[in-house]
Amino acid sequence: MKFKATEPWRFLDEFRGKEFEGKWPNIKKMFHISCLRYPDNLCFHVFSPKEEKFTYREAEKKIKEVSYFLLSEGVKKGDKIAVSGKNSPEWAIAYLGIIYAGAIVVPLDYALKDQEMNYLMAFGGVSRLFIDKERIGKIDQDGSVGLKAIYSLEPSEDNVFVLDMNGPEAEGEEADVKETAAILFTSGTTGTPKGVMLSHENLVSDCYLAQGNMNIYPTDVFYAILPIHHAYTMLAVFFESFSVGAATVFGKKLVVSQILKELKEGHVTMFLAVPMLFNKMIAALMAGVRKKGAAVYGLIRAMMGFSGFVKKVFGINIGKKMFGFLLRNLSLEENRICICGGGPLPASTFKMFNELGIDFVQGYGLTETSPITHLNPTEAYIETSVGRKIPGCEVKIVDPDSEGNGTIYIKGSMVMQGYYNNKEATEEVLSSDGWLNTGDVGHQDSDGYLYLTGRAKSVIVTEGGKNVFPEEIEDHFQLYDDIEQVCVIGYLIDKAMKSEGIRVIIYPSKKYSDSVGGDKSIIEKHMNEIVSEVNKELQSYKKITKITVTDTPMPMTSTKKIKRFEVRAMYD
Repeated sequence: MKFKATEPWRFLDEFRGKEFEGKWPNIKKMFHISCLRYPDNLCFHVFSPKEEKFTYREAEKKIKEVSYFLLSEGVKKGDKIAVSGKNSPEWAIAYLGIIYAGAIVVPLDYALKDQEMNYLMAFGGVSRLFIDKERIGKIDQDGSVGLKAIYSLEPSEDNVFVLDMNGPEAEGEEADVKETAAILFTSGTTGTPKGVMLSHENLVSDCYLAQGNMNIYPTDVFYAILPIHHAYTMLAVFFESFSVGAATVFGKKLVVSQILKELKEGHVTMFLAVPMLFNKMIAALMAGVRKKGAAVYGLIRAMMGFSGFVKKVFGINIGKKMFGFLLRNLSLEENRICICGGGPLPASTFKMFNELGIDFVQGYGLTETSPITHLNPTEAYIETSVGRKIPGCEVKIVDPDSEGNGTIYIKGSMVMQGYYNNKEATEEVLSSDGWLNTGDVGHQDSDGYLYLTGRAKSVIVTEGGKNVFPEEIEDHFQLYDDIEQVCVIGYLIDKAMKSEGIRVIIYPSKKYSDSVGGDKSIIEKHMNEIVSEVNKELQSYKKITKITVTDTPMPMTSTKKIKRFEVRAMYD
C-alpha cells in the first residue's frame, strides 16, 4: 500500500523572516501566526459548568494579559510554572500565557494526590502554580515546595483568577526553538521522577510533521476529553487544533452520555480517544443492533462488510450515508476523523468504525517523542498497524527475532531533550547520536507501517522459552461487555528456570455483576467461560492457565491504562 506524505506546513514560508527565523517557529509564534490568519475563528469552547467561547483574537488578548501579569510579578525566562486542573479554556490560556512570558510549563496530572503534586513540583523547581479553586488550600501547606504564588483557574475571592490577570504591556524574553518549553512527568511519585523535557522544536515540529500523514483544516473542531496534561491530548488535540486555526471543545467528564451530548452540540469533526472508550461505543452500538433480532443484525453486518470492502478497495466511502441512522446514536454524524491512541486497539474495532463510514485510524508515540511518531493515513490505513511513520521520523528495529520483532528505536526532531535532573535515566534510553529506545517491541514493513507486539518490560517468558506480550492476549477480551478491566501478567512456575505461566486478572462490569445479583459463583463461572473462548483463539504457548476474578477495580492512569506493575505486585 503506497502513500505519499504531503507538506501542509509550507504556508509557514509566508511568515518566515517576518514572524520567525529558521525552520520552525516557537510555540508563541505558532499560536500568533494562527491568530493572524484566522482572528475570528472559534478557538476554545466549553459547555460545562457554563458555556464559554473564545475566538483566536479574544484568546490571544487574554493570553497576552496573563503574560503581562506574570512578567509584572517578576517571572523570568526559564522559570518553571505548573498548571493543573480539569480541561478548560482557562487551562489552555494559562498554559499559553506561561509560554508567552518566556517561562517553562509543567503540566501536572490533576488526579495526583496533594503530596504527590508537591513532590513533583519540588523536584521540578516549580515557582508558581495555576490550579482549580477546590485544590488551592491543600497544595504546599507546609511550604516544602516554596511556591511564590498560587493562581486560580476558576473565579476565586482569595486567589487571582487567570481571566482577571493583566499588567503593563511587556514582552517576555523570546525562547529559542531549541530551549525547553515543557516538562511532562510520566511517572515517579517515589524515587527519582521522570520529567520529560520537550523543547519548542520538539512540540512544534511534531505538530506539523504529523499533518504529513493527515490533513486538518481551520474548519475542524477537536474534542479534548482525555486529560489535557497528558502528551497525547496536549499535542494531538490542543496543539494540532491551534496550529491550523481550528477549534477545541473541552470535555470535563469521561462519561459516555455527556461525551455524546458534547460531540453533537460542539459539532465535533475530530474525535481523539483511547481504546477503552471506542470499544465501549462500538459495543453499545452493536448491542443495540442485536436487540432488533438476528435477521436485522445479520443484514446490518453484511452491509457493513460491503461498505468496508468498497472503502478499502476503491477508496469510496458509502458507509456514512448507509449508516447515518446508526452514527447519530454515537453523535458522530458530523465527525470527519476518529483517532485512537494511548494503547492497543483490537483490529475489529478499527474495522467496524471504518465500515460504518467513519475515517477511523490509530497512531503511536510516547511522551518522550512529543508524542506522535506514527499515524495511519485515512486513505491508506492498515487495521493491524499503529500507523505509518510521519515525515522526519527514523525507525530501526534492534535485535529482531525470527518473526522480525525487536525493540523499536526512534530518531527525529520530536525526540525529547532528556529527563529533567535524571542523567542516569536519560542515558538508559537516549543514545549520544539521538536514538531513543522506546521499550516497545514490534516490526515495521517496507512502507514504514509499524506493528506492535508489546512492552519489553512486561514480556512473559514461558516454560518453552517463548516470549509472550500481555497486550496481545488482552486484545482478545476488549469487546466482551461483561468485563470492565482485564490485565494479563506472568506468574512463576519454575523458579530455577525463571519460566512463567500466563495469568489473567478480571474485574467484571458492574452491569453484569448486578444482573446476576452479585453471585460470585455465577460470575466466576461466566468469566471462566469467556477465558475458555479466548484460549481457543490463542496459540498453545499463549494460553491462559490461571484465572483470578476480582471485585476490586485495578489501579489505572488518568488515560485509563491499567498500572500493570502495581497489579503484578498485588498478586505476586
